[in-house]
Amino acid sequence: MNSIDIDVIRTALDWLGKGHRVVLGTVVRTWGSAPRPPGSLMVIRDDGQVAGSVSGGCIEDDLIARVASGGLALRLPEVTIYGQTAEEVRRFGLPCGGTVQIVLEPLSTQSRLRELLADIETHRRVQRRLDLATGLVRHGPAHEGDRVTFDGATLTTVHGPRLRLLVIGGGQLSRYLASMAVMLDYQVTVCEPRSEYHEGWDAMPGVTLSTTMPDDLVLAMNLDHNSAVVAVTHDPKLDDLALMEALRTPAFYVGALGSVHNNARRRERLQMFDVSADEADRLRGPVGLNLGALTPPEIAMSIVAEMTALRRGADLNQPLGRWTVSTTACAIV
Repeated sequence: MNSIDIDVIRTALDWLGKGHRVVLGTVVRTWGSAPRPPGSLMVIRDDGQVAGSVSGGCIEDDLIARVASGGLALRLPEVTIYGQTAEEVRRFGLPCGGTVQIVLEPLSTQSRLRELLADIETHRRVQRRLDLATGLVRHGPAHEGDRVTFDGATLTTVHGPRLRLLVIGGGQLSRYLASMAVMLDYQVTVCEPRSEYHEGWDAMPGVTLSTTMPDDLVLAMNLDHNSAVVAVTHDPKLDDLALMEALRTPAFYVGALGSVHNNARRRERLQMFDVSADEADRLRGPVGLNLGALTPPEIAMSIVAEMTALRRGADLNQPLGRWTVSTTACAIV
């Protein structure tokens, strides 16, 4: 669950506390090109106020009108579909013939939103099961691979942190990178054994500072396919320690700051420490998309953009994903 959806839950609880009727909409299935993926949330208040989005603006006005009039989800959850006909696609502006199925749930104390929010805020992953026939909700532990499922009778959603980012180095670039990653719902850990870079990290929400040596920390974190590692110190004694262990994990992204030439030398060094050629080839270096970035925030943006592209399955053999020059602005730390 991302931070936008956490805000939706908080808003819903606030509205319920003020005595409003509130309906929660969850995207459960899409066909064709849809503006929001399954699991996207939106809450609608009885007077038409909304938070979140289920379509990026295509169908929200119609949903608001139907919920406010009492025509949808007045007492029990209901299912509605937009884009079933060509006329609906034209009317609501759904892209490329897209179709969106949404479960609408009237909220109450039995919705157990406060418990859900408490679990999320303590970094627990939770599976939420909604029985459409009764409106009753059950919570349980979420497991790896769990996702949004809907069989017509039960809606199962997964909430809580999923993505992790380990940043090696606590310099200026790391602060921008950590901040952007937090906004993208990563749990961020900054590994910095050097005491001179520790100032201020304890005040950054959503970021944990570790003084453990990088190789030990990589092993302790037990990185999985929802994990990313970025080394930015320019110090091989730190960067290479982390990379030699990270490249052996299922982490979906392992990158290092530096030029094409420096990263070629780094791959050669890593192979001297039992990193295979295939593992060394996984290294994203120079790190980030080739955006012509010069400043620390621009470089951080290029890194999180590349992480996002890889996670979403984008083709990084295109020009923005290829580095062909021998130098790069990524010397900034």
